[in-house]
Amino acid sequence: MIDRKPIESWLTDMDGVLIHEGVPVPGADAFIKRLRETGRPFLVLTNNSIYTPRDLHARLSRMGLDVPVESIWTSALATAKFLDNQHPGGTAYAIGEAGLTTALHDAGYVLTDADPDFVILGETRTYSFEALTKAIRLINDGARFIATNPDNTGPSPEGALPATGSVAALITKATGKDPYFIGKPNPLMMRTGLNALGAHSESSAMIGDRMDTDILAGLEAGMETFLVLTGVTGTADIDQYPFRPTNVVDSIADLVDLV
Repeated sequence: MIDRKPIESWLTDMDGVLIHEGVPVPGADAFIKRLRETGRPFLVLTNNSIYTPRDLHARLSRMGLDVPVESIWTSALATAKFLDNQHPGGTAYAIGEAGLTTALHDAGYVLTDADPDFVILGETRTYSFEALTKAIRLINDGARFIATNPDNTGPSPEGALPATGSVAALITKATGKDPYFIGKPNPLMMRTGLNALGAHSESSAMIGDRMDTDILAGLEAGMETFLVLTGVTGTADIDQYPFRPTNVVDSIADLVDLV
């Protein structure tokens, strides 16, 4: 057993951990309150690129979860940070919502469909055939293909929705080009989040409800991991994976006393 440093910083997924289908998970408010009272650095992470941090702050506030704007880290922000490091001041054709386009603009990117450096695929509820056709042709003409996250489906009260990963697969089939996915489980999203906090992986923990994204990302970033059973992954699912979380708990409520 590896001796780990005390946890000084916390990263947590949003859907399935703090909220579930638009309703706060019992104990989520107490966990956030404890983090703020103790002054522990923390980030709420989400692969969803639809919303800006200000949008998510407002949505969480209406549910009684007081998460500051600066404590929200999305795959859209991580994508913009990655592009700014790789190709500052570039151009992109983006398919997505305000969360993605705002992040790209803030990073100094110009959005265009005229010979862009990148095609960037994000989350939207209104994928259009015209936009996808444009993306395919631009990639065939040499634009590099980036996707905000690999999630194949997203949750809704009515059931699963096709998400970025599924649409990316369509574009790949048409172009023969695989995208570079930025969001979890890419540890890049975790590292950029930790850097924003000024935190270190050895003294940080990741809380998530999915083995294939949250726990894998935390593990590969060198963090202690907590799997909560209030979302996608259940106890019976854990043994299907060749890796394990550091800890398994029923819900976020079980972690309040660790902060």
